[in-house]
Amino acid sequence: MKSLSEIETTSKRASRAIGFSWGIAEEIAKGVRLLELFGFPGIKSLNQYYKDRSKCNYENLTTINKDNKSNVSAFCPIVLGVSFLDQIKTLEHLNKYKFQKIAFPLLFLPFLSRGSEIIGKKILLKFDKNEFLLNFNINISSNCINAKFPMIAKDVEVSFLENKDSFTDTEWKNLYKLSENTFVEETDSLKQGAAGAGLTDND
Repeated sequence: MKSLSEIETTSKRASRAIGFSWGIAEEIAKGVRLLELFGFPGIKSLNQYYKDRSKCNYENLTTINKDNKSNVSAFCPIVLGVSFLDQIKTLEHLNKYKFQKIAFPLLFLPFLSRGSEIIGKKILLKFDKNEFLLNFNINISSNCINAKFPMIAKDVEVSFLENKDSFTDTEWKNLYKLSENTFVEETDSLKQGAAGAGLTDND
C-alpha cells in the first residue's frame, strides 16, 4: 500500500510534468492526498483527467458567478478550484453557486475543503445524486463512499452553510444543568489538602 507521502509527492511531480506551475501542482497533490485519505479515488481520477485533458479542451473558468455554464465540453476542475480559493472571501457572501458541466468533479472537491477551512464555514457540494459535506478541511461526510463518479458532472451546486448548533437551547440547558453537579463547594478539609501553603502558612 502506498503511503500518503508517496501519493502526494508523485502527484505533485506528475502535475508539474503535465504543465502546471509548482504552486498549483502542490495544491493538486494535497488534494489527491486528501481524497485518498478519506477513501475516494484521487489517483484514479487524476490519471484519467491527465489522459483526457489535452484532447477534451476543458474550459478555464477564472471568474466565478452565481450561475456558470461551460461553452465547451466542461470546466477544468483544477483551474476552477484555484479560482474558487482566489475568490473565496467574495464568494461566501453569495451563499450558493451553480455550475453546468465540471470535468472530474471529484478533483474539485479538495479545493472546496480547503475553502471551508479558510472561511470557517461548512460547504455542501452536490452533483447528480452525490452529496459531500466539507468540514473545515478536517473531514468529509458523504452519501456516496463506494459510488462511481462521473467524468463530467452536468449539474453542480455549491452552498456555504452558516454555522449553527445541532442541538436546541433546551437540550443544552439540560446538559449544562447536569454538569453543575461537578461544581463542589470547597470545604476546609479540601483547602488544607490542596496544593500550596493552605491555612498553615506563617511566612
